[in-house]
Amino acid sequence: MRIGGALALDWMADLQALEHVTGALDDAGFDSVSIAGHVLTAPPGRYDRPAATYALPYRDPFVLFTHLAGASKSIRLRTAILILPLYPTALIARQAADLSQISGGRLELGVSISWQEAEYAALGQDVHVRGRRFEEQLEVLRLLWSQPFVTFHGRFHDFDDLGLGVVPEHPIPLLIGCSPQERLLRRVARLGDGWLPVVDPTEHVQQLHELAREAGRDPAALEIVARIGTGPAAPPDPAAEVARLRAGGVTDVTLSPPPGSSPQEGLAAMLAAKDAVAAAAA
Repeated sequence: MRIGGALALDWMADLQALEHVTGALDDAGFDSVSIAGHVLTAPPGRYDRPAATYALPYRDPFVLFTHLAGASKSIRLRTAILILPLYPTALIARQAADLSQISGGRLELGVSISWQEAEYAALGQDVHVRGRRFEEQLEVLRLLWSQPFVTFHGRFHDFDDLGLGVVPEHPIPLLIGCSPQERLLRRVARLGDGWLPVVDPTEHVQQLHELAREAGRDPAALEIVARIGTGPAAPPDPAAEVARLRAGGVTDVTLSPPPGSSPQEGLAAMLAAKDAVAAAAA
């Protein structure tokens, strides 16, 4: 089982702190570091959601990860998640391929959709077709990453012998973030390299594996990620929790810094938690 750490949204304004935390996680043997965020920021209180979800300044993940790739050696760089339908697919393909090369193949794209209609409108995208466009985007991304030139005529994409001109040397995993509704799990089973769930995944792993087999795919190839809080938000016995998740089919855990913690506090909590769970994850 792999162990990752997360960069809190409210740390995004401090680039030096992001660099320090990423380097320290890398030095401590963490397998991945993940970030979340949006493109645009809304005023606090506009939505009945936690302020960190929509009201903080964010960072473009490709720009930030390019910087962090130079400040680290082996840790994998994961978006968790990138709201894929907000972007032109060819642009994401180009940026991801370049970042994968710059980082030595360390990029993992966690992707999903969002309900925030105002952000879709501001970026010129139709929120009402986001699910169907998302599925076609996944297909097109894989074509652009596997062929130097692509011909594809779909509902949302029209490529006539165009492409990135070069096939990325390293595979770029596409992990899908979603809830465990059956129609969404079917999407993961058909199109994803893994699942970034919003709930405890262990109750749904068997169903996801069955859907993968129905889709003609190897269930064992799917990465399944769970989150574990640290500090005051940690489970009573983190090692036992990791053992439970592992027995339930989870392949990857992400340690989250305590809510409201400073970068220094959050890093210390994640480092302490890793020491406690490493044996159970081995």
